[in-house]
Amino acid sequence: MWGSAIWPVTLEHGDLALRPIRYRDRREWTEVRSRNSEWLAPWEASNPAPGGHLPNYRQMVASLNEQARHASALPFVITERTPGFRKPKIVGQLTVSSIVWGSAMMATLGYWVDKERAGRGIAPTAVALATDHCFRTLGLHRMEINIRPENAPSLRVVEKLGFRDEGYRERFLHINGEWADHRTFALTSEEVPEGIHARWMKGGAGSA
Repeated sequence: MWGSAIWPVTLEHGDLALRPIRYRDRREWTEVRSRNSEWLAPWEASNPAPGGHLPNYRQMVASLNEQARHASALPFVITERTPGFRKPKIVGQLTVSSIVWGSAMMATLGYWVDKERAGRGIAPTAVALATDHCFRTLGLHRMEINIRPENAPSLRVVEKLGFRDEGYRERFLHINGEWADHRTFALTSEEVPEGIHARWMKGGAGSA
């Protein structure tokens, strides 16, 4: 697989869309992130290197675009059309990363959503769209999501979508300044032959 064969792509459902992140999104993206700084801080990735820091917006987009060109990532922003606004607004971010081809055919997914939009089904819909695209269009076999045990909103997302809990990973990622434990959740394509988005639209996986 070459980057040009899988990227760029836009995925849509109703007023919601996942589209490629762009340099010109900087002002809007920064405004949303700043407004959600306290909401996102406990789950924020950090750099464990002495004096290490995270890349700025331009560096982040450059890195993500480079990964996309090498078919190892799909860097989306989540947008939503809202009444009274001509242009869809950024309401979050979703990145499919660590894509491995060959005999593994797997990837990892991470996301965040504006607190003002939380609880409205945006995160599970976005995760379902991205996972279906990876399974049904790209031919990947496994999608993994790693979540801190204290992150109740994200745990509800994977529960709603029927991701399997594969257990505990101690000190798995450096988050908010320390090595943090995570729980790993996964799905394989055989588990959702009808598509995870279709199942979610019907009322979720195993939920009342």
